[in-house]
Amino acid sequence: MSLLGLDVGTTGCKAVLFSTTGDVLTSGYTEYNITRKQTGYAELDSREVWQNIKQTIKQTTGASGPGSTDGKVSSKDPITAVSIASMGEAAVPVSRDREILGPSIMGFDSRGEAYLRGLDASFSDKELYDINGNTLANQFGITKLMWIKNHQPELYEKSYKFLLWSGFVAFMLGAEPFVDYSLANRTLLFDLQTCDWSKPLLDAAGLDREKLPDTVQSGEKIGTVSTAMARERGLPEGTAILAGAHDQCANAVGCGVITPGSAMYGMGTFVCIAPVFTGRKETEKMIEAGLNTEHHAVKDMFVSFIYNMGGSIIKWFRDTYAGGEHDAAASEGKDIYPTLFAEVPEGRTRVTVLPHFTPMGPPDFIDDSLGAIAGLNLETSRGEILKSIIESNVFSLKECIELLPETGMEISNYRVVGGGSKSNIMVQTCCDILETPFIRPKVTEAGALGAAILAGLGTGVFDSFQEGVDAMVVLGDRFEPADTYRDYYREKFEQYKKLYPALEDFIGGLRGIT
Repeated sequence: MSLLGLDVGTTGCKAVLFSTTGDVLTSGYTEYNITRKQTGYAELDSREVWQNIKQTIKQTTGASGPGSTDGKVSSKDPITAVSIASMGEAAVPVSRDREILGPSIMGFDSRGEAYLRGLDASFSDKELYDINGNTLANQFGITKLMWIKNHQPELYEKSYKFLLWSGFVAFMLGAEPFVDYSLANRTLLFDLQTCDWSKPLLDAAGLDREKLPDTVQSGEKIGTVSTAMARERGLPEGTAILAGAHDQCANAVGCGVITPGSAMYGMGTFVCIAPVFTGRKETEKMIEAGLNTEHHAVKDMFVSFIYNMGGSIIKWFRDTYAGGEHDAAASEGKDIYPTLFAEVPEGRTRVTVLPHFTPMGPPDFIDDSLGAIAGLNLETSRGEILKSIIESNVFSLKECIELLPETGMEISNYRVVGGGSKSNIMVQTCCDILETPFIRPKVTEAGALGAAILAGLGTGVFDSFQEGVDAMVVLGDRFEPADTYRDYYREKFEQYKKLYPALEDFIGGLRGIT
């Protein structure tokens, strides 16, 4: 038998078919673009993305290679179950008969900001955190749904459900409309204690409970693949569909971060650290550190997210400084990143980046800044700029990591996953700056693997998360902090912390230029 894991991300979808021992049998990947119809808007064309997802599934179920015969998955390894990891916050409006009714507004879309003041008047930070484990911000689904109800009332009324992407894909494949706890958290409408939608939050937002799907624990069976979809996508009829998880939680499962003490370090469009812990921590200390409390995909476990959009800055660097080379390499089926990383110099560099190219995450959640590159001269190479981008992404995370002990959380090691984790330079730099060991699993696309483990858990292939991780997660390279650069990175981190305060007024003036 085999298990299919899907990972639906912000700009691309992966589908990977795994054996029950964690071997990759076949895989597929497609990319799609964020649409920006006007300043501040960011959305996905839900219909286009769904077509891409279906194409990715077909690539996987119809790809030749190990475990397949005549271009189809071998009968020796039939697909028995599928589960989906996905981005958080964004939702898709659907009809009862599975028609896609509109685009999916992203968490970093500015729409909904006008409703923050009213919500803030209804709940203090502590009251909101005690219910949902988050403080108020426009990134969550609550303000986007409020915007749709007030600005697109016909769409709101017509919609049967607003489904987050994992539940949406499951629904389109044939499941009932559900959302797992970890993704429900990303709406800011979920009650951590009752594991259901919060009536006080729904009432304050003026939203209707029936527009939201029922909630369920990750790994629970929520349906089977429909006959039509099975035939169209090359899936066996009756394939079980299991509730998935927020992609960062699935990443953690897929690299074995299921118990306190270790943390997932994901390197994708979002760079995200997810430490695992049990029980609720003291609200005031968590708020002070800018740390959320949300359900892990693992039952009775919680996670926090320490993040920035560092991967998107590296993509910007690629497109800006090596766009032609990237296009030429892509036309030949090659990856330009190894060439760019080979240009990163060893040793010290004075170049420092303020990574405020996008809204920043904890501890300060700065959403109206601008990025900067300081320390340039006529001898500065693009490799030095890339090196400083890598460093600054880690520095911004370290500002929050230093606050963890006050909350009662500590990280003894990191499991590093995602596309960026394939670069030894990226991983070693993180290891050196954070002065903590990093371990890279053999399979770095951990979101799909985590989803596959959920699929196996929910169908009885594994009796526990630990059994699933032991069977499917294989650890690989271990990185240790290098003494050589310890003092350099400590000194540069102190200089980094001074950069935004020094430029804040100047950046404020730049924002006024239109």
